[in-house]
Amino acid sequence: MRAMTVTPGKSDSATVGDVPEPPVVDGSILVEGLLTGICGTDLELVSGAFGSGRPGADHLVIGHESLGRVLEAPAGSGFAPGDLVAGVVRRPDPVPCPACARGEWDFCRNGQYTERGIKEMDGYGAERWRVDPYFAVPVPAALGELGVLVEPASILTKAWEQVDQVGARSWFAPQHVLVTGAGPIGLLAALIARQRGYDVHVLDRVEDGPKPELVRALGGTYITDLGQLDVVPDVVIEATGAGQLVFDCASLLPPAGVMCLAGIHPGPATVDVQLDALVRQLVVRNAALVGTVNAGKRHYADAVDVLLAADRVWLERLITRTVPLSEWPDALVREPEDIKVVVDLRA
Repeated sequence: MRAMTVTPGKSDSATVGDVPEPPVVDGSILVEGLLTGICGTDLELVSGAFGSGRPGADHLVIGHESLGRVLEAPAGSGFAPGDLVAGVVRRPDPVPCPACARGEWDFCRNGQYTERGIKEMDGYGAERWRVDPYFAVPVPAALGELGVLVEPASILTKAWEQVDQVGARSWFAPQHVLVTGAGPIGLLAALIARQRGYDVHVLDRVEDGPKPELVRALGGTYITDLGQLDVVPDVVIEATGAGQLVFDCASLLPPAGVMCLAGIHPGPATVDVQLDALVRQLVVRNAALVGTVNAGKRHYADAVDVLLAADRVWLERLITRTVPLSEWPDALVREPEDIKVVVDLRA
């Protein structure tokens, strides 16, 4: 069986690997892999920055943004052959910690969780994979192949849930939202903001091409410099992880403003900022910065709802390139107008 494999800890080891059929221990549902998305996490796995395979294995099947079609499912599982399905990425730790015991494995306290395609479990980037019914997310036929966006969208449904929960400490009625970064995460954050009726500005360095067009199609405002921002953002969704930009945007927050950090910078960086000045602003304004990573099961269901409510043509424009499994390392090389690149596991 063919799969997208890397050697954990070894740079530039991406290849089309020949791997065994997925073990039953992975779950009772057997799935034909259709598509998997490529994101910054995959680039870091390929670089050897982190990642670990099954205990004793010398390779890792990557791919955590999944879409597949059920081949076999046990009676009573809620699934049947032909159903479209996405797989949840994280699994709770075996202890479990108090968070994992409550189904909040994205808040795991002891770090003993596992993750499909990232940490101690093979991912979904294979011709066939298995998943436990509890960790399988039904994808409506109406979404079709756009179901590959469920996992990245879940990151943003969780991010917005966090914003709501932090904002609820006081009266909170946001109107203006700033999203930094117009990659898939930033654009999906903007999509949800527009679905909520907020005024949205999206900041990115690219001056033309699909990114500004997609923002404008949402009814948002696209800017390439913070100096062009003509509102005070009640909420900032930060999707770049760039230290200076995080500092600059946090400084813009109004009283009780909330900034959600959803991006991680891909490489080492230092930034010289007056942190004491920022702390003063956050304290005096009761503003909050909160980080978020991964997603819980409910966020996947919320992501399906978000995608179903979106304009299908707009979602299709997010996926700018599809690469066959036989040439999947090509998906790692960024092309000028790439937004979301996916791998076709059938080709």
